[in-house]
Parts: sequence; structure tokens; C-alpha cells
Amino acid sequence: MTEQDHVTVNDPRGPVNNGEGHQYVFYGVGADWMIRKGVESLRIAREDRVRLADRFVRPVGFRVAADRLEKPGSVVLLTAPPGSGRRAAAIMLLHGLGEEGGADEEGARFEELPATDKDETPLAPGEGDRFLLDLSGIADEEAYAKAQRLLAMRRSQVQKAEAHMVVVLPSGLEHTHAPDLEPHTVTLGRPRGVAVVTRYLRMDRMAFRPADLGSADLQRLCDRSPMRELARLAGLVRAARDSGRFGADFAGWLDQAIHAVTDRADEAGRQVATVRSAPERALLLATAVFEEARADTVYEAWHGLMRTVRHAEEETTELARTDFGERLAALGIERGPDGRLRFGRLAYADAVRTYFWANFPGVRDDLRDWIGHAAGLRGLTTDDRVNVIVRFGERSLAVGRPDHLFDLVVRWADRAAGASIDPRAVAALELGLSHERFGGWFRRRMYECARSGPLSDGLARVLTAACHQTLGASHPDQAMVRLHYLAVRKGMAAGEAREALLDLAGRDRRLYRLLIDRLRDRTRGQPHAAEPQLRLLTELLRSDRAPDPPPWPDLFLGWETVFFQPPTELWIPLVSSWLNAVASDSTREMALDVMVGATHCRAAALHRLYAIACGWAGGSHHSSRAAVAALFWQHIDHAQYARTESTGAGPRITEEAR
Repeated sequence: MTEQDHVTVNDPRGPVNNGEGHQYVFYGVGADWMIRKGVESLRIAREDRVRLADRFVRPVGFRVAADRLEKPGSVVLLTAPPGSGRRAAAIMLLHGLGEEGGADEEGARFEELPATDKDETPLAPGEGDRFLLDLSGIADEEAYAKAQRLLAMRRSQVQKAEAHMVVVLPSGLEHTHAPDLEPHTVTLGRPRGVAVVTRYLRMDRMAFRPADLGSADLQRLCDRSPMRELARLAGLVRAARDSGRFGADFAGWLDQAIHAVTDRADEAGRQVATVRSAPERALLLATAVFEEARADTVYEAWHGLMRTVRHAEEETTELARTDFGERLAALGIERGPDGRLRFGRLAYADAVRTYFWANFPGVRDDLRDWIGHAAGLRGLTTDDRVNVIVRFGERSLAVGRPDHLFDLVVRWADRAAGASIDPRAVAALELGLSHERFGGWFRRRMYECARSGPLSDGLARVLTAACHQTLGASHPDQAMVRLHYLAVRKGMAAGEAREALLDLAGRDRRLYRLLIDRLRDRTRGQPHAAEPQLRLLTELLRSDRAPDPPPWPDLFLGWETVFFQPPTELWIPLVSSWLNAVASDSTREMALDVMVGATHCRAAALHRLYAIACGWAGGSHHSSRAAVAALFWQHIDHAQYARTESTGAGPRITEEAR
């Protein structure tokens, strides 16, 4: 339907290292590198949905589902064959709802929910919020039974809040559907494959006539292939055009693309069967993984692979062996004028990688260890490194080994020097988080790492970066939970996690409120670990952290918690920040009354606020400070008077011990 293609495009739009040595670039919010490398993204940010909408072809049943979803509190369940673009359809149903109702502009949530309840993220839906729940990856009845129980609870919450939710149901488990799901279920058909290909080609500004898409080979692909394969086919046509190596007409590009998706796997298998020696097979694989890197770098990676798989060096000197260029030519590998290596056939490197990972399972651990070292070779540019990580990650995930990718995340992160962040680890983790099938697996691993056990500063920084950049955009509630656990640890990395957490909460009033509630609960429920939680809450409640305009009811609850617990030294920067805010902006005078009210007229707390205001005003002659302090004291006096009136006249109580 609309899934993104997997074509690697070597067209960097950021810093590229063209010389020797390492260049580490910290990829910013949005994981733009994944879009440039053709990696599917689970982010449901508006710009990604707009891109998807441009390429989307509505399947049969889509209009029925859209009509049902319009009603506030509606939940629509989708059933469709695998490969029909059912997830894309779910996203487009929710996106269309927002486009028509203006939900995006009003700040309503658009979020994917986890398939299990193992995380500590309450749903807390609001009116107009939109949720995607993808259960299509569930394969056994027991897991689906648990998912349906969780679905029932979420459905009730969504209906009560007048939000909207679309659920993608798994295939092959229809006999286990709960009867009450049936009225909410819509069956989608498969869109016309040729329409999907046409849409993608048009969006790539490809000039062609409808008759150019009439070949029997293309028709067979359009009738049988999953939607993501059709998207990949269109991407290969674009790649053939952009490479400049496959002619100058659409028919030639399309022919190359069709051969790439239909014949390359068999061609790769035949070549590997023909090439029997370990060095030649290792060179074939090294080139497939490092395609478009410089020849000397591929040479180094090739020898590293042979050492990793414990292949003994040839006894003769290199001058007596077949030279490198001859070996490349024998394998059909070209060395371009720029000194970079590539295969002569379109998408052949991908076919070679696929073949080796599928048919040599015993060396997958060795391949992981090899990439762990080879992705840091000095001759690689930043773009080369990202290519290698994406290629290794895609193959590992395709054969069901997400642990191999996460192992490298940990390995690279743990070796980071000082306070640096290894961008290879961040890129690998972002790739895992973006994967349709294993994204949830990576989110759970991050949760487990953040929540318990020892953690190196390097890994903590990588987890923080991934939460802030990637998870914060696609699953902000889950990002907040993981950042919270990282933020209350010890060490320098914890401070960076605190900054990321506070920044994430400050962007969204709902997240700000949720974090206040979470910290209040932890402060009360975990006396042995209350101080780190209280310090974090106090920092969150400062004026420079609060959304604008300030959410006074939420601030009241937070201040109430702080003012009822020691140490009172924490109050000074908090109260001073709001006195400064009032001094510079009179519209924030409400803070004075709310802070005093949060003490519930406790004498010790009121005395402490009075002392802080005195220290803040000082002996200076700043008229604005003096005026704000005087106004604050008035509120304090009124509170003390009200307390005296309610308890009877008597002497004022001195401040309690801190």
C-alpha cells in the first residue's frame, strides 16, 4: 500500500568525512538519516504521515472504516491479509481524521500504543487523541488472549475520553477473536498493485506512460507481491535512474528494477555455489556489506572478516597471490573512478547479504563481531558507517536476531571515551526502534536496561539520546518512563538524562502533567529513594521549565508535594525562579497565590517562604523585586491570618527544624 522502500541512497545531506580518521556526527531529532537510507520508520510525526499520504492508495473497505472512526470515542479494528499494507491503512485512517478535524493543529496526540502492558505508561487519553495499536505481530493464542484483555481496557478508556483508536488485528487467529470485537471490525482488501507502483513513481517525478507499466512480469509482481515490495520496486527504478549506470530511458530502469526483485536472489545463490574458497566468499560478503566504500577500506574489512571466522592466512607472500583487482573482477565487482567498489548489477549487494545471512546461520555471531570492529575502520566516511549499520541491522532483524543489533549498541556505547556518545550505537538503536516487527522488542530492552542493573555511562547516554530523539517523537510516554529511570541514577550521564527528560516534558502540557504525577507518586511511595525524585520534581517545577502559559493546577499539586517534605534547601531555587518570573512578567502573579496555597497554611512552610523572599529581595533597591516581595508577603500574611482565625488566636509557631 505505502510502506517505504529499502533502497540505500548515497546522497548525504549532512557532514561527510572525506579524509582519514573518525568523524562522529550526532544525528538530530527526526532521525533524518533513516529516511535518507530508505529505512522504514515507525515515527508517526505529521511530516512522516504527510509523506505516507502522498503515496497511499486506498484499499477496498477503507471508506467504511473511515466513516466508523469519525464518531468521538470510536474504536475500529482492521483485519486484512499480510502484505496488504494494513498498518499503513491504519495510520492513514487516523491521519485523515486529523486532517479533516484539525486535530494536529489543536495539539491532539497521535501515538502508537505498546502491544503489552509491561511498561509503566498509563494511557490517559484526552478528547480527540488518536491511537494506533498494532497487534499484527502476535502469532500465538495465549499472547493474543492477553492482548485482547488489554484492548478491552483501552477501548473503554478511549470511548470514555471521546478519543479515537485503530487496531490492526493479527492474521490466522480469527477463531480466537472475542465476540464483542466483531461489530467494530472492518475487513480491508488488497489495493491494486499497479496503482501503488504508479503512485510511488509519480511522487519520484518519474516520466512514463501508462503503457510502460503493461509488461507481464510487472503485472505478476503487482498481483502477488506485498506492498512493501512494490514500494521497493519503485525505489529501485529511481535508484537505477539516479545511478546513471543503466541507460537513460524509463523502460531500461524498470527492466533493471524488475530483474533486481525477481532474479537477484537466484543469481547470488548461484555465484556463492560457484565460489568455493573462503577468501573469495569473504570478499564477496565484505563488498556487499561495504559497497560504495573505498577499495582499501573494503580490503581491510575483508581481511578482518577472514580473521574473525578464523581463516588461516595463506603461507605465500601477497606478491605471489592473485592480486586484489583480479579477485574483484572475477567476482563481478567494479572499482569506479572514485576508487569505490560496487557491483555491476542493480541491488545485487542486497541479494548477496540476504543469501549469506539466510544460508550461513553458523557464522552470524562472527558477522556481529566483525561488524563491531569493522564499522569503526578509519577509511569510512560518516555515510559509509551508517550504510554498514543499516545493512547489518536489516539482515539481523530479517532473520530474527534483534539481540545481535542490540549487542553492538551495548558494545559501542560501553567503549565510548569520556563523556562522548558513539553515534554508531545511537544509529543502531534508532534502526531497531524503527523496525515494524521488532520495535517493541527494542523498547522493552531499553526499559529493562534503564530500570534495573548496572549501566555504563556510555550506554546511559545512548539510551538517553534515543529516547530524546526517536522514542520521544513516536512514543513520548514510553520515552518519559525510560528517561525517568535514567535520570534518578548516579553519575554524569544521569544529569544528561534529567535534562532530556525535563526538555521532553516541557514541550507538551500533557507530558508535563504526567511527569508531575509520576514524581509525586514516587516521592510518596518510595521513602528510601524519595530525595532524587523530590529533587527532580523541584527542578521540573521551576518557572523556566513550566509550559507557557503556566498550568496552575498542576503546579499547585507539585508545589504541595515539595512544601510538605524536607529538605527545605530545595525550595530556594524553586521559589526564587518564580519570584524572578513575576518580577519580569506581571501576568505570572498568580504564582504567588498558588505557592502560598500549596502550603495549606502550615506555619513552618509559610515562614520558610517568607525567609526565601527576604533573601531574594535582599537589601538592594530594585523596585521591581521589592514590590514582588511585598506582594508575596501579603499573600503569606493573609494565609497566616486565615490559619489563626480557623484555629483560634495564639502565638505564632516558629519554623520547624529543617
